[in-house]
Amino acid sequence: MSLEVTVLGCGTSTGVPLITCMCKVCRSRDPKNHRTRASILVKTQKRNLIIDTSTDLRFQALREKILRVDAVLFTHPHSDHISGIDELRAYNFSQKARIPVYGNLTTKDELFTRYKYIFVPGVVEGGGIPLLDFTVLPDSITPFEIEGIKITPIPAMHGTMRVLGFRMGKMAYLTDCSYVPEASVEALMGLSVLLLDCVREKPHATHFNTDQALGLIERVKPKKTYLTHLGHDFDFQKWNKKLPKSVRLAYDGMKFRIP
Repeated sequence: MSLEVTVLGCGTSTGVPLITCMCKVCRSRDPKNHRTRASILVKTQKRNLIIDTSTDLRFQALREKILRVDAVLFTHPHSDHISGIDELRAYNFSQKARIPVYGNLTTKDELFTRYKYIFVPGVVEGGGIPLLDFTVLPDSITPFEIEGIKITPIPAMHGTMRVLGFRMGKMAYLTDCSYVPEASVEALMGLSVLLLDCVREKPHATHFNTDQALGLIERVKPKKTYLTHLGHDFDFQKWNKKLPKSVRLAYDGMKFRIP
């Protein structure tokens, strides 16, 4: 099944430019240095899946003219990856249907606490709430299907938090990680494209830095890797000249197809 992937956002939790920062990247006029919060859209011929509802989902959906959302996969429950969840209401309105959402138990517990009005609703007033059905995914490499699309969860660690990446065919998305278990490394073999976390150049407690990202890439050997969840260390033009030829920085709005 052919997949078209759009990088909705490739920025770290602050976005780039960072508020108050006057560094060269934050002041850059290159649109590829302007990064909204990390998320991707995966399209088949008939279906649209989103991985994470980023803080900037409304802007991203308008920019990319996303007219329907058939399912949402959550990597983990940090704010920059979930706080756009209310924007899913618009798709309930237009599709006249509930939307299935998927994540691990950590994500479920956090969403059901922070967004109790969605998942354990009482009396609904005003403009309504997103109508979502949550399915818990195990923290294991256990493939499942959504609308005929085979999806393989890729467990990883984000500091002390258990998170999920996702593999679909020859493409995998693995953001917000600081450690990838051996079984998950094996599950990433044979990729055409890997979208991989890389928050900055220096070491970070909960994210891959450039050396760690390049180390995993060397082990997995995808044909192409795009680094995502990028902070303001990374000038798009300069870093693409420094990285190996098969590795590039992602940018907002980037598209590629996986046969």
